[in-house]
Amino acid sequence: MSRAHNLNRLAYFAAVVETGSFTKAAERLGVTKAVVSSQVTQLESELQATLLVRNTRRVSATEAGQVFYARCATILGEAEEAFGEISDLAERPVGILRMTAPNDYGTAIVAPVAADFRRQYPGCRVELRLTDDHSDLMAGDLDLAIRVGWLRDSGLMARKMGIFKQVLVGPGADAARLAALQHPNELANCPFIANAALPEPLRWRFEEVAGRHATVVMESGLSINGASAIMEAVKNGAGLAILPDYLVRKDLVAGHLTMVLPDWRLPEGGIHAVLPASKFRAAKVTAFIHMLLRAERERSADADRDETGFAQDV
Repeated sequence: MSRAHNLNRLAYFAAVVETGSFTKAAERLGVTKAVVSSQVTQLESELQATLLVRNTRRVSATEAGQVFYARCATILGEAEEAFGEISDLAERPVGILRMTAPNDYGTAIVAPVAADFRRQYPGCRVELRLTDDHSDLMAGDLDLAIRVGWLRDSGLMARKMGIFKQVLVGPGADAARLAALQHPNELANCPFIANAALPEPLRWRFEEVAGRHATVVMESGLSINGASAIMEAVKNGAGLAILPDYLVRKDLVAGHLTMVLPDWRLPEGGIHAVLPASKFRAAKVTAFIHMLLRAERERSADADRDETGFAQDV
């Protein structure tokens, strides 16, 4: 006998005790009186005990039935609470949302969204882990990973949140001198800060709006493995660097940085929400993804309103 069938029989029996009638129990459960009677009879047969006594006016529990009903009520109550808790997880953000994001994008974009998420859903806690390493979602510890760049084929589910543009920037103080640069080949003699976290930090392919291409291998005397630190080095005059638009936008607008070769583009990267494969998705995950998607759209719209011209619509 399956556990599901046993649980159903407990519910049929409990309904009869509580209503004092097979007919009323059937009406409550939405089944026929014959089904209720059959299920209770089979339960008594399995237990080898008489649980109910029947007369023309009312059905009552025997002494054994009263003892058994007390246990049934506890079991059914706990089952109802369990179903309610799972339903809550599916319908509204509750519990702990555990996620990971890259350091720079996580600091600039994900952390503010997490703060908004907490204000909107105070009953839901957030654990945001910032790391540039790819955490294993299949280990079951994480609900969500935000990945920036180019996705590997991992078999996981992914939703694209938006794009980011890679931008060649220099110190704002050198804006006039850097504005004279017209072609990527002229970068060979410019000091360049390499991002050591990238597989090919010195080789870059540029594309002009008109369709021309140029591949340049930079010379670098300074290598740093974090985009935020690279940006600070650029602002302090250490050289040029290629950085994501979400990191440099405010400093470009403020004049702390200047865009170099604005008519030439670098490859765009994707921003994805990556999730473990699952048929059902908890409401906390869905709600956060929607908030991040909205933040990405607002970021893109803000970039379009800037006069720097370094971002596009997502």
